[in-house]
Amino acid sequence: MSNYKFIFDLEDHLKQQFPGKADTAWHIVPEKCPETMDGELTINAFRFARVFGQAPDKIAAAAAEFLQAHDDVEKVDTVKAFINITLKPAALYRDTVQDIDKLLADVLLPENERKRVLIEFSAPNTNKPQHLGHVRNNTIGQATASMLARVGHDVIPINLVNDRGIHICKSMLAYQRFGEGITPESSGIKGDHLVGNFYVKYANALSEQIKELRATRPDLADKDDDALFLETEIGAAAQEMLRKWEANDPEVRALWQKMNSWVLAGFDETYKRLGIEFEHTYLESKTYLLGKDLIADGLARGVFTKREDGATIADLGKMGKKVVLRSDGTSVYITQDIGTTVKKYSDYQPEEQIWVVGDEQNLHFQMLFAILKSLGFEWANNLSHLAYGMVNLPSGRMKSREGTVVDADDLCDEMANLAYAACKERDNNSTDDALLRERAEIIGLGALKFMLLKFNAKTTIMFDPNASIRFEGDTGPYVQYACARIASIGRKAAERGFNITGDVNWELLNSKEEKLLALDLSFYPNAVQQAAARRDASGLAEYLLNVAKSFNRFYRECPILAAENAELGQARARLAEQTRKVLVDGLATMTIKVPESM
Repeated sequence: MSNYKFIFDLEDHLKQQFPGKADTAWHIVPEKCPETMDGELTINAFRFARVFGQAPDKIAAAAAEFLQAHDDVEKVDTVKAFINITLKPAALYRDTVQDIDKLLADVLLPENERKRVLIEFSAPNTNKPQHLGHVRNNTIGQATASMLARVGHDVIPINLVNDRGIHICKSMLAYQRFGEGITPESSGIKGDHLVGNFYVKYANALSEQIKELRATRPDLADKDDDALFLETEIGAAAQEMLRKWEANDPEVRALWQKMNSWVLAGFDETYKRLGIEFEHTYLESKTYLLGKDLIADGLARGVFTKREDGATIADLGKMGKKVVLRSDGTSVYITQDIGTTVKKYSDYQPEEQIWVVGDEQNLHFQMLFAILKSLGFEWANNLSHLAYGMVNLPSGRMKSREGTVVDADDLCDEMANLAYAACKERDNNSTDDALLRERAEIIGLGALKFMLLKFNAKTTIMFDPNASIRFEGDTGPYVQYACARIASIGRKAAERGFNITGDVNWELLNSKEEKLLALDLSFYPNAVQQAAARRDASGLAEYLLNVAKSFNRFYRECPILAAENAELGQARARLAEQTRKVLVDGLATMTIKVPESM
């Protein structure tokens, strides 16, 4: 809701003009006036005329008549049911940027609208490093958690690591056969990459055995590779290792724990670099049996039925029939998800649960939510799947350890290196190299996150590292650069004796560029709240880009350090500093840092 005084006064006036008509909750929400119209803010009478049961143009006429006499208003113009308002400078700045702490605090929702929200994201496997898809998942998940927390929700970020199964045994078996006792410490290779190397070695060995099998067994020609898995020696060996793992074989379990610890330590390094944090990490090895008792209970109550082959199924109508227990009584993936969801609710009592998972799992989550509802869990109405599309790279732009998938660490390294090259070009060797590397890390990862977040999550995107790192255009570095430029201006202003934290004469800022910048800043609380409500950072990214552009227009047209007099320069420097605070807060809400200099 707006904090403009004239809006509150207008609401009270309309209630008096049309008594008894505004019993329901309603508010006038001003918008920025289109550049083609004469004014700074516009009010659309169509949006609340029905509250009073009056024609929109009649409401607009009554509003305009009141506002023409208002002390804060310089000019009013009506176009049909639109009321366009120009504010006096003192009133504009008083209700926008004069009290920047209040503006930033207005991001918070009323306490009765805040909720306890559990959000699960990342969900990597412990047989290989995280890849580009995980980077988008992690970025969306952490930014969504951050936005929800920024508006006041109690947010619980959760990870569920897939640390068991046949794919994990493949890496373990390859290590047994080809590892020769190598460790992350002895090799200098990050733990998740080391284990991933053995997953690749397993895949290569399996491919060779399948090739040999096809050459010696013509009768297998019609079978695909998956069907031949157990026909190979190495495939049967991996399956046997899985059987031993499930039987708690001491040797297999010891190897599993050792290799998993390497991978999890590697994941922690990647998470730390990307600024990813979790309240708790569940391990699939401890949750995969959850759900079986719930299925048994549901079967007894008629929620599920038995198929002829003995499998337990859920009839989900148009979605089809879903197996929830195999005929041999073993769990399937959705069995685990049913149990884990109930456990998460039991552990944290959230009012809402969100999963950040690729859109290829849309049907899975529709089925999961339907099953939980059929089991009688009322809170199952508050479950949601935040689906996201694929992210691709221009071919040949990035390295890949596995030859087909770009891993997260390579991507982060490449972004930091690109940013370092850009900083080095601008720096002219005036900055210590270690400091330049630190700055490049912030810029490179900020560019990566911003580019992934500026598109709606459902969009399949082409991520171009070189384009994302540019300091001009719709990029993260463009917004970061605006922050760094303002910080530099502030330092120079302080050297000249400007007091940018004290009182200033806001009435001096009467130019179009100055007033429009203040107006843009006033919409910050709404931008964050909308992004959080929609679970979509793209609107916030667009808002920050627009503010950065608005600042640059102001900076071009309204000299700060070279202002006509010190009082005017001080007021402009204060407006610039208020802009920096909003931009920094917005980027932080998107989990993006800002360097002091660029």
